[in-house]
Amino acid sequence: MSRSGLGREIGKKNDFERVEEEVLLNLLRTNDQLQFRFLPLFREHGLTPSQYNVLRILRGEGRALPCLDVASRMVTAVPGITGLIDRLEAQGLVVRGRCESDRRVVFVSITEKGQALIGRIDLPLQEMQRSLLDHLSETELRDLIRLLEKVRRIPEP
Repeated sequence: MSRSGLGREIGKKNDFERVEEEVLLNLLRTNDQLQFRFLPLFREHGLTPSQYNVLRILRGEGRALPCLDVASRMVTAVPGITGLIDRLEAQGLVVRGRCESDRRVVFVSITEKGQALIGRIDLPLQEMQRSLLDHLSETELRDLIRLLEKVRRIPEP
């Protein structure tokens, strides 16, 4: 039996013992390689991927959101949404405000400066996304989306 593509990439001497292991390692390696491509773009604009994600969520919503709602919509889970928003606020990219009816709830909204910043990222990001995936057909992309969504529907034990 010949080694898989991933096995060759990482110099594995033998085949994977279980297909589940190979799938999960493929997902992790793919994520790592994609992150490696995106990081310079975000860094060039003074952002981390998580900070960009917060700004993208707020721009897409078009209104202030409770911090916990922003946290629940993140693509990648972040342990400290408060610190993340602190850093964005220090850069003038978001503002916070307390809820009038419940002072425990903190709302966050994107500023004009934040809107302008991610507006400058839009085109280079779209071009990068296209260049990374243009070797896949639309059918393959939709199949990949469907399969990844299915993987994320992990049954509860």
